[in-house]
Amino acid sequence: MTDAANDIASLSFEEALKQLETIVRELEQGNVPLERSIEMYERGDVLRKHCDTLLKSAEAKVEKIQLGQNGEPSGSETLDPQ
Repeated sequence: MTDAANDIASLSFEEALKQLETIVRELEQGNVPLERSIEMYERGDVLRKHCDTLLKSAEAKVEKIQLGQNGEPSGSETLDPQ
């Protein structure tokens, strides 16, 4: 794993999302040189994947909490995967 990937892996969902939003905002402004844009895009892609993984993990935990001892939903609907 690269240093950048290690750095991202240690981020919380909120921290990663904040960095991703900053990257998107800077790229949308169009004032970033091409090479830097590519680097930012690549980091943004890793951040997006990290956020997706953390979100899916949280959804799975919530779904598990909502299941009763017999594995059936306990009065609450499970999360919609979308």
